[in-house]
Amino acid sequence: MGSFVELTAVDGAKIPAYVAKPEGAPRGAIVVLQEIFGVNSHIRSVADRYAAQGYVAVAPATFQRVQPDVELGYTEADMKQGFALKTAVEALPEPGVLRDVEAAVAHAVELVPGGKVGVVGFCWGGLMTWRAACNLGSVSAAVCYYGGGMTSELEASRQALCPVLAHFGAKDHYISLESVEAFKRAQPKVEVHVYEADHGFNCDQRGSYDEAAAKLANERTLAFFKQHLG
Repeated sequence: MGSFVELTAVDGAKIPAYVAKPEGAPRGAIVVLQEIFGVNSHIRSVADRYAAQGYVAVAPATFQRVQPDVELGYTEADMKQGFALKTAVEALPEPGVLRDVEAAVAHAVELVPGGKVGVVGFCWGGLMTWRAACNLGSVSAAVCYYGGGMTSELEASRQALCPVLAHFGAKDHYISLESVEAFKRAQPKVEVHVYEADHGFNCDQRGSYDEAAAKLANERTLAFFKQHLG
């Protein structure tokens, strides 16, 4: 359904992005932010599913600044490699990869003249989604799936510029329930849901996939985007 295009960030960096378009006029656009595994088959399928719901979907390769053409699976070795890449990207000078997210949002705006743009992200992409919501005024709605790091004291002190929905797993060993509760207290305007599931519960290619949690979270996400994007 989709194909890759090349985006240009404000500093001139060239960033590949997978773009999936709906049949007919789009109802809006959604930027899809990857996990630590690159714009792999799962992220492309997520983009395709949003396109099937009537949205233009743009998934930028947010590892491009440290390593091009990253597409990993979910083995222990892939996890280790992905974590190292994420660490390298997080070490970039500010604003780092947020410039690439901004380029993806700008491209999405061009594809839906007069329409609204939302952002959704998973794991590290959930953290980047939260940062996008707090820094990019062109984002109309944001959905964070188990955003690794977004419940830290520093991230919880940020203020979102748009409505935000956040999904977490009660069995997540990377994000404690205590930190989720602290985030909720610090961010009363953010809609937070917790599922009896593990980290990565939305990904049907991972052992932690939870069909019931993924289905409910997706229903809530689509309703949220319908409310705020159209």
